[in-house]
Amino acid sequence: MTMKASVSLLLMAVVSLHGLVLAFAAAEDDGFYNMSAAAFMRWGNARATWYGQPNGAGPSDNGGACGFKNVNQYPFMAMTSCGNQPLYKDGKGCGSCYKIKCSGHSACSGRPETVVITDMNYYPVAQYHFDLSGTAFGKLAKPGRSNELRHAGIIDIQFARVPCEFPGLKVGFHVEEGSNQVYFAVLIENENGDGDVVQVDLMESNGSGRWTPMRESWGSIWRIDSNHRLRPPFSIRIRSDSGKTLVARDVIPVNWRPNTFYRSFVQYS
Repeated sequence: MTMKASVSLLLMAVVSLHGLVLAFAAAEDDGFYNMSAAAFMRWGNARATWYGQPNGAGPSDNGGACGFKNVNQYPFMAMTSCGNQPLYKDGKGCGSCYKIKCSGHSACSGRPETVVITDMNYYPVAQYHFDLSGTAFGKLAKPGRSNELRHAGIIDIQFARVPCEFPGLKVGFHVEEGSNQVYFAVLIENENGDGDVVQVDLMESNGSGRWTPMRESWGSIWRIDSNHRLRPPFSIRIRSDSGKTLVARDVIPVNWRPNTFYRSFVQYS
């Protein structure tokens, strides 16, 4: 082999190694944060703001773009957040749980707190932006310094995906206002585990055993537009981001009503 060929091979090896190092570095960069359920407890960097009342749950109606009601009550207890698109994910991020902590301000406690995505953030200040309720933002502070931290406005935080845990609750289904004999919309709540519902199917009581896919309407609300009168009771099947499936048999009774909550007997373990 000539000297020229040897040098060329050496240069190619160096370039390949350099590319490998850059690829590895990129994979470790926060821009490549893995949002899947498999990434539980991998910390990434984000920024946080807050909105609503200083000790509130965010929206004035205690709801948000996910459709959840009364987020100031159990199980959310006002520990809620808007998420920008990488967190909200067109509604599929609704109900996802995250540990967050701050350390870049003298009032930060550095103690992790758990928040749930219940709303959409349309004006991000970072690639990952948590627009927290006033309650959740204040919880990141040292004792007695919540107001001081809120006055900071925008803070740097670390975040990590964690399984949701709602002790004592089963998966619930809230039949939405406007549902009728040919249109059925349901809000899905209180899923333990990865918290993301990516597919919902409905089975009528017609003896066919056939599942009909529902369409994502908005937030955590799924709907079916039928060309016939739907025949209750309805069974509902949900599939999570991690591929786990739950079936709530006959969870919606024959005499169902709009704007009514129905609790199942199933839950992700």
